[in-house]
Amino acid sequence: MEASVGIRAPRRAWGVGFEKTQRGAYCTGSVPAVRFTADKLPQRLVLGTDPRRSTGPVTRAARLRPSCCKKSAGTEKVHYSADEALILQQKAQDVLPYLDGRCVYLVGMMGSGKTTVGKILAEVLGYSFFDSDKLVEKAVGISSVAEIFQLHSEAFFRDNESEVLRDLSSMHRLVVATGGGAVIRPINWSYMKKGLTVWLDVPLDALARRITAVGTASRPLLHQESGDPYAKAYAKLTSLFEQRMDSYANADARVSLEHIASKQGHNDVTILTPSIIATEALLKIESFLTEKTMVRN
Repeated sequence: MEASVGIRAPRRAWGVGFEKTQRGAYCTGSVPAVRFTADKLPQRLVLGTDPRRSTGPVTRAARLRPSCCKKSAGTEKVHYSADEALILQQKAQDVLPYLDGRCVYLVGMMGSGKTTVGKILAEVLGYSFFDSDKLVEKAVGISSVAEIFQLHSEAFFRDNESEVLRDLSSMHRLVVATGGGAVIRPINWSYMKKGLTVWLDVPLDALARRITAVGTASRPLLHQESGDPYAKAYAKLTSLFEQRMDSYANADARVSLEHIASKQGHNDVTILTPSIIATEALLKIESFLTEKTMVRN
């Protein structure tokens, strides 16, 4: 049986805007699905018979159809200026020849904007977008990462996360938003290094405030503790970052929001727009790839 993945292909002119869901993600409107067939998609990227009775990674083949995101009540549109759109398009055209079809993997702490920025990058590069957390949820047949942690364990989630990243690594022209903890397993780096990795480095204070504002129910590593939401979020994020910072530093390119704010003459990272962050990501990608080309030549 042919294995395939349905993804959303960009069709709108840039500047029309993205829809912002209640959870803070941005996506374009409904567009026709593009299909990857079995010769491009390994068979293991899929769901099992009964994940609630399973203890290991899911392996039986089936069909995945991850989409950008669904419209929900209370959505709002975010529009980008013509100048921002032009800069993004021009920089994407500069980067594309160097990328040569390689996938881009975004890494970083939870709440760092990997999904939001990833969708913008996919749009301007003409790539397809995937969220590895969503693919794991689809693969195991459970609707949220938090529920997977609750019903099984973090190890169960990580095993399936590695399977998803392995399968994606054989594909091309994808932007992939990874889970915050994907970097902790060396095997995942072996998959992601087949493409190009970009670390979105956001100050912990800004992350804690952002996560506190939307709630921690969808963040299983933050939701177990009681107390002041901001204080517990900041403390846990600090602990997680200390464990992961060396792993994040393995990324090919680092996008520091503090650095972007400094270049703009201020220190408030919270006012940086997703398009500005995406533009910086393209600049860092271009810098890494051009330097690599020069060394090789």
